[in-house]
Amino acid sequence: MRPLTDAWRSATSRLIIIYGALFAIWCVVLLGVVQWEASRYLSSVVDQMLAARIRYLERTEPARLRDTVDAAGAIDSQGYMWAGLFDAQGHRLAGSIAHMPRELTEDGVARPLNAGVADLTRVGDAQAHHGTARTRAVARTLPNGDRLVVAKESTAIDGIGVIIRRGVLWGLTLTLIPGLLGGILIARGPARRVRAIQQAMAPIREGNLSVRLPVGRASDEVDLLAATVNATLDEIERLLGEVKGVTDNIAHDLRTPLTRMRTRLYRLQQQFEGRPEAAQLDDCVAEIDTVLARFRALLRVSELEDRQRSACFEHMDLGLVLRDVYDFYAPVAEDRRQVFELDIGPLPSLRGDRQLMFEALANLVGNAIKFTPDGGAIHLVALTASTGDARIDVADTGPGIPPDEREAVFRRFYRSDDTRSKPGCGLGLAIVSAIVRLHGYSLSVGGNERGAVFSVTCPAA
Repeated sequence: MRPLTDAWRSATSRLIIIYGALFAIWCVVLLGVVQWEASRYLSSVVDQMLAARIRYLERTEPARLRDTVDAAGAIDSQGYMWAGLFDAQGHRLAGSIAHMPRELTEDGVARPLNAGVADLTRVGDAQAHHGTARTRAVARTLPNGDRLVVAKESTAIDGIGVIIRRGVLWGLTLTLIPGLLGGILIARGPARRVRAIQQAMAPIREGNLSVRLPVGRASDEVDLLAATVNATLDEIERLLGEVKGVTDNIAHDLRTPLTRMRTRLYRLQQQFEGRPEAAQLDDCVAEIDTVLARFRALLRVSELEDRQRSACFEHMDLGLVLRDVYDFYAPVAEDRRQVFELDIGPLPSLRGDRQLMFEALANLVGNAIKFTPDGGAIHLVALTASTGDARIDVADTGPGIPPDEREAVFRRFYRSDDTRSKPGCGLGLAIVSAIVRLHGYSLSVGGNERGAVFSVTCPAA
């Protein structure tokens, strides 16, 4: 199972995150607008109450005004609204407000005060327990020069804000947490199907076009894509089968007339033995032998690409195969005064066809000897890699293979400009590649200008 961090790399997870972020932003904006509208409405209600109270006090007879202002605080038993009467110099004449607010303009318009309730009420008064709650107040100058102030605590506005903020917190919590958990569960399904498609693609990349991608019953976008790929693979397999069939038929059908032609030319060569025509006939026979060798190699590649042979694989000792290859080519290297070294380390158990592996490794070693100049060196090394798989390296001191040609050398009939003068038909490495793919191994080429290195990685059985 992939780590949790990998699960959030899927498109479904990213869409869920984007949707959740947009939803959270929209909720915050929406509730912010609701809070602003509610605060504005409640402020207007408080202002109306203050305007009504100060109008009432203004209409009171001057002789009774002080008593009425003192009684206003007693009427409000909860202590949320206060009144104060001050002279022109700001000295308190009556009411529960201790001092005249400096920032309050005496124009009859309600305004918020920076001072808290405790700052307005008399020290030690019962109303002072409200602390620093926000206050709105209105002030007017009376005809006799006295100043009248009415203030009210705006705790309802603050309470609405607290309720809305708590609602936002709970709403986001109850929405995002189930959304994230649901996103994880939703993303696991497509991720599991994508991993199944990746596993199905592995043999297809190795050339096994008979494998098809899994298609579920959901008939969603993933299934539609898998069905489209399967239809494409069907058509590719059909076209490649037709091309392969035509190529095999041509190679098979031409072998018989070419073999007959070679036999007749050989008889003519025997009849003209000792005459100048015999040398020309000998060249013709050699050219026909070259063509027949290419046809045999083509049919051999086609045979190896048939994966039914892999059903007969069994455990094999790779060390014995390498020793057989070394014993077979050691005399050839010695004749060319080449150093041919074999180094075999501990190897894991492998499954495969011993004869096919001998053919593949013999092709690699034969190419190394052919392209290495006299007096050069060839190294055949087999060891266990850090992954536990077997790795076989065939290194030489020849001209090497340019990086831009290292993929092309495994194609049929490919020959670089530097190797066209060498004998061969360009199918040896194609046969090696087919054998390696048949076994499920991997083949790569590296090296530099001082030689090439062909590496075969063989997964342990």
